[in-house]
Amino acid sequence: MRRLILVGALLASASVVPALGAEAGGNSCDSRTNNTYQKLLECATLDGAREHQAAFQAIADANNGIRTSGTPGYDASAAYVAERMEAAGYDVTVQEFDFQTFITLSQTILEQVSPAPGGPIENRIMSYSGSGDNTAPVSTLTGGAITGCDAADFDGFPAGDIALISRGACTFALKATNANDAGASGVIIYNSIPGVLNGTLGSTFSLDISVTAVTQDVGAELVSLVPDGLTMRLKTDTFRGQATTSNVIAETPGGNPDNVVMVGAHLDSVNAGPGIQDNGTGSAAILEVAEAMAKVKPVNKVRFAWWGAEESGLVGSTFYVNDLTQEQQDQ
Repeated sequence: MRRLILVGALLASASVVPALGAEAGGNSCDSRTNNTYQKLLECATLDGAREHQAAFQAIADANNGIRTSGTPGYDASAAYVAERMEAAGYDVTVQEFDFQTFITLSQTILEQVSPAPGGPIENRIMSYSGSGDNTAPVSTLTGGAITGCDAADFDGFPAGDIALISRGACTFALKATNANDAGASGVIIYNSIPGVLNGTLGSTFSLDISVTAVTQDVGAELVSLVPDGLTMRLKTDTFRGQATTSNVIAETPGGNPDNVVMVGAHLDSVNAGPGIQDNGTGSAAILEVAEAMAKVKPVNKVRFAWWGAEESGLVGSTFYVNDLTQEQQDQ
């Protein structure tokens, strides 16, 4: 139903004229004007959307598996959309803006080195973690509480070890700060309840120490190994701070500019992957529809938008709206 609603909304703004006959080349999506609801539905296809999704996946594959705003993978995605829309005859604007971000530049690694058999351990990096690559013994806290919310919890902590800390009682940033001050080379925070732990140190956290999280079950297993000697590798590779990204805005050359029909989707991915579903689906769908209706001469101006930095908190779309004058908003 979402596809029908989208196409219907766009064609409501288009000039509808009788369909071309087959003898006039009207059956070819490459040559005809898709100025009726049915014709546009015939030419805006799943295969066409999949072509764009494949392009986004190829871009991610060439850029550390991500298309996060502020990275070359996103810039290449925006360039791909802009080039396709320009080739289709739309007026294209690339709207740049700066934003605060956290980006994982490469895969976070947490692996048990010893005792054998060891191997990789599933983990979730804490947002705003620093960078590092350390292989070291792992120590729990014996100076007080296992939550690490007080500097005294780290009394006797061996400098250079990776700190294994329980979730609870205070912020993740305070735990990491206390661990850093005690000389820890990295921090593993395990959940205090069942389930995956997704956490953030906050945008003001600036210490260059690697911080990641594991489940309660994994934490319990690691804690049990510490007394006999546990060595692990923790590698994080991150960017924290101001980055530049962009929205891609494309609109029909014609149509009434005082009555703009607009549709958008966010183009960026999360740090964890290429974003082919979220929201490569939406980005590919509106790009396919836009190309299919490129020859339409709409009564009202039609504008398509691909937003940047949505995964950082709707930053791109908010920037776009805030940059409009009152007159433009009224349109």
